[in-house]
Amino acid sequence: MNAVRHPDRRNVPDRRDIPDRRNVMVTGGAGYVGSVLVPKLLAAGHRVSVLDLYIYGDTLAEVADDPNLRQVKGDLRDPKAVARALEWCDTVIHLACISNDPSFELNPDLGASINHDAFLPLVKAAKKAGVDRFIYASSSSVYGIKDEEEVTEDLSLEPLTDYSRFKVLCEEELEAERAPGFTTLTIRPATVCGYSPRLRLDLTVNILTNHAINNGKITVFGGSQKRPNIHIEDMTDLYVKCMDYPDALIDGKCYNAGFDNFAINDIAEMVRNVVGDVPVEVTPTNDLRSYHVSSKKIKDELGFVPTHSLEDAMRDLKAAFEAGKIPDPMTDVRYYNIKRMQELELS
Repeated sequence: MNAVRHPDRRNVPDRRDIPDRRNVMVTGGAGYVGSVLVPKLLAAGHRVSVLDLYIYGDTLAEVADDPNLRQVKGDLRDPKAVARALEWCDTVIHLACISNDPSFELNPDLGASINHDAFLPLVKAAKKAGVDRFIYASSSSVYGIKDEEEVTEDLSLEPLTDYSRFKVLCEEELEAERAPGFTTLTIRPATVCGYSPRLRLDLTVNILTNHAINNGKITVFGGSQKRPNIHIEDMTDLYVKCMDYPDALIDGKCYNAGFDNFAINDIAEMVRNVVGDVPVEVTPTNDLRSYHVSSKKIKDELGFVPTHSLEDAMRDLKAAFEAGKIPDPMTDVRYYNIKRMQELELS
């Protein structure tokens, strides 16, 4: 793992008096979404403080010398690390978690300690530090299985796993902490896809593209299930936009964030169209969960409309493979959350 620079900027001037510029703490800022988001926040003129364990390497190397970036290598469960990362911050974007059900189930105690137990202490520490805006990355999985054609934000939350159950609990705890001067916003992202410096190859679109290019075939489990997806560029653009929305517009709100809902079979066909004519092998599965998440509310209220398609994500991945940016994609454990967690024996 490359060395991570952790400059001490305790004397950073307060920028709260500069319009439209924030001092943002990003938990998990070196992760899959974070490593695309942090450079965008910096480019928009914000100061950024990252709290991350950096178990996937120095994924922010390209912006490491930016004077407006502070990187804190530390554990979300460590109050001292949290306090240091929060210094001079007025905004929190909370991305850090043990992502997705399989990774969570690998070590449920670890998942609970990071995804839930550390959450309320983080929120309280943020309030104590003077943070006035807290943005939480929840998940579209909180709805469980629905019969409705469109899964909207006003439907009941019926999480099926501990991963999604803890997402719901954190949403509730954040709402309970909401107060005048402490604006809260919850985003429920669809499954993110596309290239990132901290690439994940264990997500549907990325899996199928990787296998088509590097394994010469696509394996689909089931295939009829519909899944909501969103391009990583759109997802990170949304978080940047969340810096500018007025408090009154977003306070206490919750929004789904997705691009479109496609059956896995359709996604596989898109991959074939982008990559080339590779065989598709369909394997039966007992997991036929299918849901169609609506992102109409975020369009109507915030004006947010994704502009990148799933094919764009596939093309971006294809270009990255061809440019040699993704070495050993079938074997390097850094691309696979479960394998990396097993290798490090995280606890």
